[in-house]
Amino acid sequence: MTAMSEPKAADVKKLVNDAAASGAAKTQKLIGTGAAQAQMTVEKSMDQASKATDGMMKAAEQAAEFSRGNAEAFTKATQVYFAGVQDLSKQTMALMQGLSEHAIASAKALSTVKSLKEATEIQTSYTRTAIEKTMSEATKLQEASLKLVEASFAPISARMTLAVETMSKPIAA
Repeated sequence: MTAMSEPKAADVKKLVNDAAASGAAKTQKLIGTGAAQAQMTVEKSMDQASKATDGMMKAAEQAAEFSRGNAEAFTKATQVYFAGVQDLSKQTMALMQGLSEHAIASAKALSTVKSLKEATEIQTSYTRTAIEKTMSEATKLQEASLKLVEASFAPISARMTLAVETMSKPIAA
């Protein structure tokens, strides 16, 4: 009986070794396949994360550039406005100076009158000239003011147009 148990033990040992080798090979293959799939998944995730980061960086750069353009537009609008207000002030001062000089000349003329009729004519002439000059200059000031408003808002309007155009474009992938 001992002779029979030895071949059986050898057979069992061989079966165990074969099973272990086969199991090890299958396990090695599963580990290799799993590792390859995990590596592909990690690489794909890293690629997607990299693309997403690049997209966010590009969007942040575009937003910063757009904001910089907005600041420049507001600066330009402010400069145009203050330069225009300064010009309007000079025109207004010139008008006031002209009217003052005209009033002084009229007062001098009134001081030399010899009759009430002459005084009335000088006063009427002064008033007519002052009103005509004031109306003419007021119209010029009004036109200059409207041009100033248009010029002041031009940079801001251009930025608004650009903003609408930018926002109406689809986001690039």
